Amino acid sequence: MKGSRDATIFLDRDGTLNPDPGYISSLDQFRFYTDAMDALDRLARGGFSFVIVTNQSGIGRGIIPLTAMESINDFISQSFDRRNIPLLGIYTCPHLPEEGCDCRKPGTGMFEQASADHHIVLGDSYLIGDSVRDIQAGKSLGVTTLLVRTGNGGESEASLSETGMEADFTGDSLVECAEFILAGKTHS
Repeated sequence: MKGSRDATIFLDRDGTLNPDPGYISSLDQFRFYTDAMDALDRLARGGFSFVIVTNQSGIGRGIIPLTAMESINDFISQSFDRRNIPLLGIYTCPHLPEEGCDCRKPGTGMFEQASADHHIVLGDSYLIGDSVRDIQAGKSLGVTTLLVRTGNGGESEASLSETGMEADFTGDSLVECAEFILAGKTHS
């Protein structure tokens, strides 16, 4: 498609980019995994752009103030900018699971909005996440799915195998996921 972007990597946030202690309600509680930015830097040098897609029902529950979410998103954006890692956007679903919105993963609304906003070809894209919901969303969209064992990834791996669904790749860290993606790009 003319004007479309090269492959994009959709990233879950909590448990994928950063430890997930529960509802992160202030910037003081947020920190990247030690190797996260190095892995993303390698992927960026490989020509990839990124979109963060994150369920944050703590907003809807009144646990996470909107100002805190904005501070965290600003910090993430600035961290990507400092490393020249192209972050196209951060898409957040603030809804409770029982609200049944289409943006909350495994719904695909955030991905579809990002695709429309940035001319992303979903079939050429990847998703890295640590939950069953991430993998389900990716499978629904036809993107290459990578499960990272950080966060809830170990538990999710077991749950996925019980359902007969599996990620296209499972890695112990973002570094392993980056290596898988970059190896595939050199062979295509």
